[in-house]
Amino acid sequence: MKEFYIAEAARFENQVITSSFVVVSKQAKPKKSGEIYLSLVLADRTGHLDAKMWDNVADHINCFEQDDFVKVRGLINKFNGRFQLTMHKVRSLEDAEIEFEDYLPRTNKDINALWHALGEFVASFQDQHLKGLLELFMADPRIEHAYKNAPAAKSLHHAFLGGLLEHVVSLFQVCDLACRNYPDMINRDLLLTGAFLHDVGKIHELTFSRSFGYTTRGQLLGHMIIELEMLQQKLAELPGFPDEYKTLLEHMIISHHGKHEFGSPKMPMFPEAMMLHYLDDLDSKMESMRAHFSRHPEAEWTGYNASLERPLLNSKKFLEKLQAAKKDESK
Repeated sequence: MKEFYIAEAARFENQVITSSFVVVSKQAKPKKSGEIYLSLVLADRTGHLDAKMWDNVADHINCFEQDDFVKVRGLINKFNGRFQLTMHKVRSLEDAEIEFEDYLPRTNKDINALWHALGEFVASFQDQHLKGLLELFMADPRIEHAYKNAPAAKSLHHAFLGGLLEHVVSLFQVCDLACRNYPDMINRDLLLTGAFLHDVGKIHELTFSRSFGYTTRGQLLGHMIIELEMLQQKLAELPGFPDEYKTLLEHMIISHHGKHEFGSPKMPMFPEAMMLHYLDDLDSKMESMRAHFSRHPEAEWTGYNASLERPLLNSKKFLEKLQAAKKDESK
């Protein structure tokens, strides 16, 4: 068990701590004097922490690399309003010393229950072509294993192990509700198939065994191109799959970010594609809010949220005063 978690930094301000982390990034930079210092980003399951080593760099610079697990001794302090760690000593951890659950955040939901819920949705499909396609994806053990463990993003939303599956199940639930309001416009099975496929390429785009990052294919191609490849591979096993469905699914994949500047080469051009884009964006933003509130559990107003580009009001906390006042009046 780790002795210190990054989320506890406020309790340890101006104290020397000894704890273990995974190295998210490592850079050697010059001081004004020309000497080298180390600039790191360290992580555990509760967050990220900037770290600097100013002295004795030559003794430590080659003893670890990016993505290594390290034991660090140093001082927790604040710089420009943010906590950082001034490192005094650092060494690599042996495999026997590593408890992986300490370093990568994980969904607090039951992974197998989420996977089962996804299967229940697919079992309810009326269209046999779309049902057969998703059953083929879900029957692939490599896809199942990765889908159950991948984050939905590196940092913006659902950035934890199991985050992809949690996001997609949540998106299925919202899509299932929304399509009932537009029964003459929305093909439910098509919408849910798009929801399953829209981020499935994340299992190959992202690395998530030691820290969250990008694979080489992920950096060069992105998850949408990877998803088109995955779709093509599965369709090769489904003779007679309608070309019309193939085209619609391909469009839903490449348009789900909504705008060119957000990475989609095409904007959504039919109802299911439009609904997928907006509900995907909604679920992502709601999770980003939830995670941000959890980092400021006592605050009505949070600090600035970089992904949403604004501070946030926790309306539930804000209204607690109103509820308390009503209780007092009733006494």
